[in-house]
Amino acid sequence: MNIASSNSVYAVIMAGGPAKALWPAFRRKKPAACLDLFGEGSMIASTLERIAGIVPPERTLIVTGREGRECLVASGLEISPDNIIAEPSARNTALCIALATAHIKKRDPDAIIVVLPSDHHVGDAGAFSRILCAAIRVAALKTGLVTIGVVPASPETDYGYIQTAERLDADDCAGGSSGITLFRVKTFAEKPDYPTAVRFLESRDFFWNSGIFIWHIDAICREFRRSMPELYRDLLAIYGALGSASENEVIEDVYSWVHPVSIDYGIMEKADPVFMIPGDFGWTDLVNWDEVAKVASGIESVRDACELDVVRGESSGVFLRAPKGKAVCLIGVSDLIVVDTGDALLICAKGESHKVPPAVDRLRRENGEEYL
Repeated sequence: MNIASSNSVYAVIMAGGPAKALWPAFRRKKPAACLDLFGEGSMIASTLERIAGIVPPERTLIVTGREGRECLVASGLEISPDNIIAEPSARNTALCIALATAHIKKRDPDAIIVVLPSDHHVGDAGAFSRILCAAIRVAALKTGLVTIGVVPASPETDYGYIQTAERLDADDCAGGSSGITLFRVKTFAEKPDYPTAVRFLESRDFFWNSGIFIWHIDAICREFRRSMPELYRDLLAIYGALGSASENEVIEDVYSWVHPVSIDYGIMEKADPVFMIPGDFGWTDLVNWDEVAKVASGIESVRDACELDVVRGESSGVFLRAPKGKAVCLIGVSDLIVVDTGDALLICAKGESHKVPPAVDRLRRENGEEYL
């Protein structure tokens, strides 16, 4: 299968999830997908560029919220506004993927779908492309669902994990892709505590869950029908209404009652078979400012930009994001995260940025809506 020339490979980029942990850069009217964290373009632009050689813009769908759609359309992305789908409200990833699947099924009932979040950083785009192409070849067989597991570099507690079972013949399944390893998935594990994460790392059969999924549309519909039959009926209802006068009404109705469920819990943990291809391509899930700071420290252009208009007096290990042209003095401090957006300021000890969302919730309760 020539991936680059296949007209049946589609991508779904999920860009609607809340990102309170990236406040104050993240706001309701500026979702995380629109943020430029490293001076290299927005996260959604980087994601589109990453898959451009495999899935062209005309076969790429972005699913986001209504305010997110406005931001993305206005951002000048090389993608048709018709391919930016607005959810009426956030209902987690299972319904998000069901909605996108209905749209793709309307276009191509024989599609292979790549699902990926918009808020990842990938250091080695070439390695990522090779692994994704191999995963598409496996998914084309229609026998099961495919995911990419990231080779863990440390016992992280902010990531979910995938445990593998037996190793399979990748040459047969992945079209002879050199250097590709294929496993059958044993189980998915939620975010662990630190001792458990250490055990996962030591076992050598656990990988970070990248949240990237690849499947033939027949395979995912089969799993929706088996594990989430009510949502599958909703998927078919949306499919039937697309392009009709009742489209918005049907989608609004589905979103008004569906209980939020993740695709991991609703489908992946119950599906059989599920295959995993491990990858080592400099992957980071930008879940909070600590993760952003780790990535930024390895990007020379970001380090250079951060030194402009900054005076450091016996200070070290400070991640700083401030408006251009604003002079900043750092004296006698270390291991801090400082994010200044002009109207809001975050100062946080490194290792503590997971506490930003509760602080944002408190700001909301204390009448700080204008800063959210």
